[in-house]
Parts: sequence; C-alpha cells; structure tokens
Amino acid sequence: MNRIRDRRFKSTLALALAAPLALTGCDGGKGSWRHDPGGSDTERSSPQAGYLTPPRAVSAVLQADGVELQGEAAPQASVRLGSPTGEALVGRADADGRWRLRAPPAAAPRLFGLSMTLEGRTVQAQGYVMITPEGKLVLLRAGAGAEVTATASDAPRILAVDYDRSGGGVISGVAAPGAGLGVRVDRAPRAEGKADEAGRFTLSLNQALKAGVRTIQVAGEGGEQQVDVEVAPPAPPTGGPVRTTRTPIGWRVDWMTPGGGVQTTQLVEGGAR
Repeated sequence: MNRIRDRRFKSTLALALAAPLALTGCDGGKGSWRHDPGGSDTERSSPQAGYLTPPRAVSAVLQADGVELQGEAAPQASVRLGSPTGEALVGRADADGRWRLRAPPAAAPRLFGLSMTLEGRTVQAQGYVMITPEGKLVLLRAGAGAEVTATASDAPRILAVDYDRSGGGVISGVAAPGAGLGVRVDRAPRAEGKADEAGRFTLSLNQALKAGVRTIQVAGEGGEQQVDVEVAPPAPPTGGPVRTTRTPIGWRVDWMTPGGGVQTTQLVEGGAR
C-alpha cells in the first residue's frame, strides 16, 4: 500500500509479500492453510535454478455446470487450485502455458491457493483466488486492494473496498487507462492517484474508515461513482480461514491473511462487467 497509516496493515502486507501461500494435504483430503516462509523446497536447495513466473488466473466464465477458470503458467506445468476444505482442482498447462479448470457450482464464494509444479519445482501464486457463485474472479491480496476481473471503463467504477480491524483501507476498481482519480469518504478527500495502463486502480486512504455507513466516491476523467458501504470490524472466521456474508451491495468476505490478521473485502456488485 502506498500511504496507509495503520502499522498492523503494513506488517501484514510485508509478511504476505515475503513468502508465498500454500495449501497442505492430499487431493480430496482435508487440507489446512499454512504460510511457507522460505518458498518451495526446490528453490531453497537450488538457488541457481532459473526463475519461474508464478501462475495466475486470468478469467472465469459461469456455465450451467460450474465456473470455468482460465489462466497462465509455465508450459506443461501441473496446475493446482486447492481449498481449505480439501477440494482440489488439478490440471496441466498446454504448450503455450494456458490452463483451464472447472469448479463445480457453489452457494457461497470459495477461496483457493494456486500453485504450479514443473520438473520437481513448485511455485505458488501470491494472494488467494476467490470465485463467487455468480462466476466473478477475484484475487485477494493481504494489505492491498482486491483485484476483480474487469475491463477498463470510460468512467471510474468501484469494484472492492478492503479494510482491516483498525480501518486502514484501500479502494480498488477500474477506469480509463491513465486516468487521474480522487477518492472522497463522506465528502472528505481521502486519496488520489491514477489508473494504470490496463485501467486498474488501487488507492490507499490517508485516514482510517470509521465504523458505520460510509459514502465512498471515486471521481476523475470520465465521471464518478458513489457507493454506501457499511464498515464493521472484520469478523474472525470460524471453521476455516474465511467467512462470507451477503450485503445489499454484494459479498462481504472476512478472511485470514498469511500474517495471522483478518481482512475484510467488500465486493461492489454492478461495478464489474
């Protein structure tokens, strides 16, 4: 995050970026989330090995029998999406490094750890891959704004609001590529920045979000969008690393970060298309 004032949120981000995420347990068995502070075994024992770009999920398509996920990995690598419930989706990237996996239908959002294995080396993607029942693909990032799959937009669109227990927050979404943007919370200026070349923006608030219904506005080139978000401290998940709740504007997700904290991601329906 660029200027977030909450020290706990910064600490969580540093821990998350210092190490990848992994899911232990065999396919179909009961797995558990763990934090691997040293990377994959092969990378530790063979520092001269060539760098492998981590895998990533790039799109999701809702179909009658589930959600088809598509992504990128090293050519011919084995690709695995593992959930804390023990569910595992396994496939292989083709010669061009493209992979496809199908997740069955579900009534609530699901989290997965994404990894690939090639010639004995396992590389994990940073962040958690989340799939909503509506087929939306989201990358949850500790200490940073969620990345919701969406194309650039002529007018700014808020896709997600992230915050921690102390209210340190990030607003993320899409706008016109390179557009200058400003964020107001309850009419007070709280952040400014620009969308990147793909039209994606992640703006850190310079003051904590207070509990209660907050009016968040993102304005810039092409227009503005405003949304009312009910801010409440993250609820510790029970029975797993995530708790999902339906709200008037979309899914609220309280999830455990690799550093042991809890972060809230509030998705904004209608923001992505």
